[in-house]
Amino acid sequence: MVTEFKDKYALILGGSSGLGYASALKLAQHGMNLIIFYRAARMQMEHIEARFDVLRSYDIQLVTINSDATREDQLEQNLSKIEDFLKGGKISVLLHSISKGNLKPLTGNQTLTTNDFQQTIHSMGISLYSWTKALYDTNLFAQPAKILSFTSEGSTKPMKSYAAVSAAKAVLEAINRSIAIEFAPYQITSNCIQAGVTDTLSLSMIPIYEELMAASLKRNPHQELTTPERVANAVYLMSREEASWITGTVIKVDGGENLQ
Repeated sequence: MVTEFKDKYALILGGSSGLGYASALKLAQHGMNLIIFYRAARMQMEHIEARFDVLRSYDIQLVTINSDATREDQLEQNLSKIEDFLKGGKISVLLHSISKGNLKPLTGNQTLTTNDFQQTIHSMGISLYSWTKALYDTNLFAQPAKILSFTSEGSTKPMKSYAAVSAAKAVLEAINRSIAIEFAPYQITSNCIQAGVTDTLSLSMIPIYEELMAASLKRNPHQELTTPERVANAVYLMSREEASWITGTVIKVDGGENLQ
């Protein structure tokens, strides 16, 4: 087994499927110990545990916590669980992969409410700062440390039924830039990864997801969709020491899809 990240820890918020799990797998393959937060019902657990067993097969330290990482009222309790697991260790990588938002139109039936916007913006945007501040205040970040989060083209490009998520991603990117500036003295960098259209469970929740995939195949110079594994490769690269001078930016991992 590759042990490039031996004795290092990554905290992944949303790591049981999609981009979060693919990133966890890639990091585990290189020896990174993992703390994974996820949300799942009892009926999903057998399938999810099988995935986690794959991670364990790489002989890493792994703790998985079935808890809503967006809940501010549970943050202190969750931090305590992290500290118990780390036993004095520090977080080298914080990966924000939370997908918890409202996909409703602005007009017609069942439109977005103010509460829908607030919940989505908090979960997919503001929670990045909540976790960053909490880890910093409890001295749980390593030096250096890297913060990574997933954004989308929807942060600047409107799509039907995507307004709340679009707003959340714009907030996420703004917070990312501010973290890069204000946490730089503490050897903490922050970057967003903008994946191309990727066939994940989160994408399938978008009402027009089949149209998005078809359009992406036409736009992409390679005429292929982005895959979770390709995005995970970028997470791995950004977790390396060599990426320490990259901060406050949005890294596009889409095979050139955004160019057309």
